Amino acid sequence: MEKTTAKPPIITTPVKQGRRVNGLLLVAAAMLLVALFLPWWQMWMHAPQYPDGLSVQVGIFSVTGDVSEIDDLNHYIGFMPLAAMAPVERHLGTVLAPLIVLLVGLASLLGGRWKWLALPAVALPVFLVVDLAWWLWYAGHHLNPYAALSTSVAPWTPHLFGPGGVGQFHTFAMFGAGFWLSAAAALLMIVALVRTEGSGHA
Repeated sequence: MEKTTAKPPIITTPVKQGRRVNGLLLVAAAMLLVALFLPWWQMWMHAPQYPDGLSVQVGIFSVTGDVSEIDDLNHYIGFMPLAAMAPVERHLGTVLAPLIVLLVGLASLLGGRWKWLALPAVALPVFLVVDLAWWLWYAGHHLNPYAALSTSVAPWTPHLFGPGGVGQFHTFAMFGAGFWLSAAAALLMIVALVRTEGSGHA
């Protein structure tokens, strides 16, 4: 009978483990960088008088789409202009978001305990959801009582995700490619940080 030789177990050295973690963080940083220039949230509005619909796209650096038309319609029911929503967050975001990407890049290069520099980026998509949900609630429950059609619309919360509506308008909202890319990057960073912790390196 032939003797079978057992293969030695594959041992992942700390150096190899560190390279894998660095690679994950580097990929996450690249994904976040691309996400900065993509929409993070989108909404479409349809009504009989607008058969082609209206839309708005919210990104880190801008709010684009049919912003002026939507603001004109919102003015009649006392809903605040889109540019007035989250002014502090949008102003700081233009500086902090690129800084967060830079921190992830540094974490991938420096290694060791510096990998925890990526932690703020993990919270970024979560913060967006919470902050946007709060502003949608705030805007929908603080209508201008002096608006022309203020009495025709009761306070409501525009949907953060999925179908909704107000008056004659049917709406549909969803998270954009930027959000999903940042969420995927956050998962990669969580895997990287867990591997760092599991390897016993601070």
